[in-house]
Parts: sequence; structure tokens; C-alpha cells
Amino acid sequence: MAHGSVFLQYDRQLGTRADDQLGSVNWVMVMAARPAAGGTVRLRAMVSAEPWTLTARGYPELVQVAEPYRGGILTDRQHPHELFSELSVGFEHAVGSSVGASLYAAPVGEPALGPVAYLHRPSAVYDPVAPLGHHTQDFTHTTFGVVTLGAFTRQVRVEASAFNGAHPDDVRTNFDPVRLDSYSARLSCNPASQWSVAAWFGHVAATGGAHAHNALDRFGASVLHSRGTWSTTFVYGADLPAGAGHPLNTLLLESTLELGDAEAVYGRAEYVRRTAADLALVGSVSRELDIGAVSLGYERVLWRSALVATGLGARGTVNFVPEELRLFYGSRTPVGLMAYVQVRPSTDRRKA
Repeated sequence: MAHGSVFLQYDRQLGTRADDQLGSVNWVMVMAARPAAGGTVRLRAMVSAEPWTLTARGYPELVQVAEPYRGGILTDRQHPHELFSELSVGFEHAVGSSVGASLYAAPVGEPALGPVAYLHRPSAVYDPVAPLGHHTQDFTHTTFGVVTLGAFTRQVRVEASAFNGAHPDDVRTNFDPVRLDSYSARLSCNPASQWSVAAWFGHVAATGGAHAHNALDRFGASVLHSRGTWSTTFVYGADLPAGAGHPLNTLLLESTLELGDAEAVYGRAEYVRRTAADLALVGSVSRELDIGAVSLGYERVLWRSALVATGLGARGTVNFVPEELRLFYGSRTPVGLMAYVQVRPSTDRRKA
């Protein structure tokens, strides 16, 4: 199996921190499976050309978490994906008439922590932009060092992971050191064909280097629902840094509705609790800040074959920041705009 998406987008962020960029958000994943030793072996690989199509600086996105870069700090930008975002091997084997066991190992892959990553959610298939809560909700979808054990039935899966708690560094084309210093667990349930529910908890070890952070606990829950051409996701994610008296919460409601064979509308509503350090504003503003955002987008198919579909789309975001950030962003409602062309696998089964 192979799937992926390629966007060619023009990104324009307005206000005091205005920025713009012509670039490409893109990724491709391939998977192969075959019977082995009485079970099934699965090999997966995911790659992205974003280190070149976006550069190591990523793309502009207002009030996104600041990132270390070549000894400095980048603000209001979303980092690119790694050249190698996943290289993994998995094995599943029945241990009874209705129960199976699984083993997953990857020098770069995804631990059992967080929801389905936004790249792979049906509710985000037309949206090229990472959620503002990405760093708390599903940032670990690319981790250098993962081992996961699991047990599952047709409806329930329980997983436990040991993984690398360090963020990938700002060199996006190499392999970071592989280690297992953190742990997590996740419970997933599919009570009906249209629903998927998950909850997770993890302990992320303190790390040094350019992306240094203290130890923290990460937890949350998600609900995914798809019915026909309408897909919706709700995510709650939170970080509880060591020594903090309360968690830093994030909320995401995301939905996509396909209108016939040629059109789709989609949107997000988000809330994130940012620290001043997250925005590289230490000493300038309150230690913690409440930030919201509402995004709305539209895409229309321009051309479709049996294999791929090409669409023209646009999205806009209105961010909501507290009064004390007006000076930095030019208003309490700074705006971001994007226009794009997307190429993705075709979903027209009549031509497949």
C-alpha cells in the first residue's frame, strides 16, 4: 500500500509579525505485509521532501511554538517533517480465538502516545497546516527510537511503548541518536464502525541540547467519527511539566465535509495554553497565555484519474490572542491565509 499528499502552497501571515512563503508540504508512506512465523510482518516507511521544499525553517504559522534553529530561535513557524519520518517493522500474532499480540520497533517511528497524527486523519485530509496544539497532541508521531508491545481484539487495543523523549533536532535530513528513555501507554476502542476512541498517558524524560526541556507527563483523549463523506475529530491533550501545579491544556475540534465528488469544506477550532517561553517572549508577558484559533478552508477538484486527484484550495485562520500580545502581533485577531494546489490519491472508486 502507498499513500500520501503533496501541497504546493502560498502562505501569507499578516500583522506585525507578517511573513510569507511559497513552498510545499508533502509526505509519502508505503507499507508492505506478508505472513511469517504464523503471524503477519508489516514494514512501513514514511518520507518527506520538506527539508528542501520548505527549508529547515519550515513555513509561517502565527502563535505556533517557537523552535531552536542554528543557535537562535524561530518564532511563528511550523517546522518541516523529517526526511525519514518512519522506518518500522511490526509483527502481529494470534494468541487465542479472539485476541492477538503485536510488537512494533522503529529507529524512527511513533510511540503509543497521542491520537492519530493529523497527517493521517480523514478530518484533516484537505488541510496542509499543523494544528496549534500539535506539539502537545501528536508531536511524537516522529520519534527516534520506539519499541511498542500491544494486545488487541476486534474492537480494543492496549499498547505500551518505550521511546526517545528528545525532540528531533533542527537538521531534518539525518538520523538523531536512538535511545529509549521515556514510556507511554494507550487504550484504543472502536465501539462501532464509525467511531474510534482513544486515551493515553506518557512520561517524557528531560533532555539537553538545542531542544532541551524538563521532564513532563503528557496525557489526553480523542474521539474520531466518520459517516459517509463527513469526518470529525475531537482531541484533548495536555502537558504537565515536572514541578508545575497544573497542566497546560489544548483542545481541538476538526471536521471535513465532502460535497459530492468535486468539493470539500473543512475547518478547525482550537484552544491552547501557551507559556511565554513557547512564544520566545520570556520576561515580556505573563508566564502563561490563553490562545484560540478558528480556521476554515475549501477545496475543489480540478482533475481526477484512477490514481490521483488534483485540487485547488484556500484556507484562512483567525487567531485570538490576549491583550498583552497585541503589541507583538498588531491586533488581538491576527490572520493567516493560504492558497494551494493539492495532489493526493484518488478516492473515485468508479475509476479505480
